Amino acid sequence: MPAKILIVDDEPPIIDLLTYNLKLANYQVVAAGDGKQALAQARREQPDLIILDLMLPELDGLEVCRTLRRERDVPIIMLTARDAEVDRVVGLELGADDYVVKPFSVRELMARVKSVLRRTGPGRPDTPAGVTRVGELRIDAARHEASLGVVLLELTTLEFELLHTLARHAGQVLSREQLLEQVWGYQYHGDLRAVDAAIKRLRTKLRQAAAGADLILTVRGVGYKLAS
Repeated sequence: MPAKILIVDDEPPIIDLLTYNLKLANYQVVAAGDGKQALAQARREQPDLIILDLMLPELDGLEVCRTLRRERDVPIIMLTARDAEVDRVVGLELGADDYVVKPFSVRELMARVKSVLRRTGPGRPDTPAGVTRVGELRIDAARHEASLGVVLLELTTLEFELLHTLARHAGQVLSREQLLEQVWGYQYHGDLRAVDAAIKRLRTKLRQAAAGADLILTVRGVGYKLAS
């Protein structure tokens, strides 16, 4: 079955443009014009990915993202205004997988959609199978489970893939560009805050499980590494 994508935007021309191009690429498409409709459609249709505008009537995109993250691990690509830097950072910290700035290139957005679905789809062919252990951290790729000691970590798919990548290179510093290529699945030209936001969320969850210990280390000017 082709992947189902929910488009959430209050501008009909954008919905029409994205619907046309996504259907041309053989995706199923559903749409919503405001935040309340978005939540209703997401719950009813169970999409494989959501393209979510942040500036929405009824309920803004940040609140939609926050609510969806409490309910389900569905990939989210945000659409944001060029000057909405704070909203982009907040959206990423709430758990959005990526963002595209308006006015956007349809080609770029389609590449992001393809990349996210390849990472989150069944089988995840780029994810090595087996169990990876680093200290008390245990990652089972086949079961898609990660635990720290006796604590089972509640991670989104993106956070799991990020932790798995860091664990496979434990003690080695990975740049933001390397993490984008290995985890997000594409070479990114521009803002690297998607990595920083995902690291921040993952680091918080690991700290909670490790009673405050910091397992992900920042190497200033270089990138991140998992303590070995």
